[in-house]
Amino acid sequence: MLNAIFTKISLPICTSLIILFITTFVIPVDASKVRIKDICQFQNMEETELIGYGLIIGLDGTGDGNGTQFTTQSLTNMMERMGLTVDAKKVKVKNVAAVMVTGKMTSFNRNGTYVDVTVSSVGDASSLQGGTLLMTPLSDISGTVRAVAQGAVSIGGFNVQVDDGSKIINNYTLVGRVPNGAKVSNEIKGPKTTKKDFYISLRSPDFTTANRIAERINIKYGMTAFALDGGTVQVMIPDSLSHMVYRTRFISDIGLLKIVPDQVARVVLNEKTGTIVAGQHVTIEPVAIAHGTITVNIESSPVISQPEAFSSGETIVTSDSRITINDEPARVVHLKRVVYLSDVAKALNKIGATPRDIIAIFQALKQAGALQAELIIL
Repeated sequence: MLNAIFTKISLPICTSLIILFITTFVIPVDASKVRIKDICQFQNMEETELIGYGLIIGLDGTGDGNGTQFTTQSLTNMMERMGLTVDAKKVKVKNVAAVMVTGKMTSFNRNGTYVDVTVSSVGDASSLQGGTLLMTPLSDISGTVRAVAQGAVSIGGFNVQVDDGSKIINNYTLVGRVPNGAKVSNEIKGPKTTKKDFYISLRSPDFTTANRIAERINIKYGMTAFALDGGTVQVMIPDSLSHMVYRTRFISDIGLLKIVPDQVARVVLNEKTGTIVAGQHVTIEPVAIAHGTITVNIESSPVISQPEAFSSGETIVTSDSRITINDEPARVVHLKRVVYLSDVAKALNKIGATPRDIIAIFQALKQAGALQAELIIL
């Protein structure tokens, strides 16, 4: 049936149908575009850090030792507030651990909402597995209590130790989280805003990206956005959208608009782990690189000299040292000016450079002025 249909269609028409099919179903979506809300933050939100000191109970002998004075004192004070008088010297805290509780809340977190918190051991506990955080007030930098945290601790791992000293550890067990563990009791107010405008802040300031954001908004809504600098875009709210309901929808729609953010040419090196991360705009000017190693091997063989029979001589042991030098021929590669990092990687692979060798090469290229990128060493 299909053959019969295609035999009645001319070749140009068939070709047009194939091209239409490919352009409709095969061409991928441009993955370089991102939403404005993913790279920016709207300045109608205030954010603050929270911190508090608390106790985790219910540990299986993995808590703080008796020498941790602040844990013992905290447990004693808590018992006294509950009407129990105990001797601090007789309190054992092996099932209790003192922790610092940290979190973050925004002006969007109203009273009665919950936020996640992180607990970190401050004593000599060996694990927080299976523990429960007791009621802990959390304060901001001014000392104002904003939330109260309590709940079961999740560490996402385990720590098992047997009598012979052997340990089996999965993940880090001295830091955990309490999902939705803090209830907001004193919300913070957001910055004062007007009904006429609002501001968008870029998480990574860049003049080109800020200008593209303003242009994209203006294409959609007319001349309403202006890039004030590399990190801020001012958006004027049309009078028809000044009502709170429409204003919120207007901000939401702007956050969904997509742009292509610009990136600074940057190479990040971590000498501790040998990790190299480079952006797509990294370029290298014409340069020649020589790479080679010298291996010095020193071997010492014992030489034993035995005395003749029935003589009063002694056995003498000396050593015969042999030094061999393996001077690997330097491999020279010439790099033309390239745009894609893959070309740089191919050129460096030709000379057999390891990740740590590449780190040293990148540092030398930067000193020589051939690496056109920002070099960051962690």
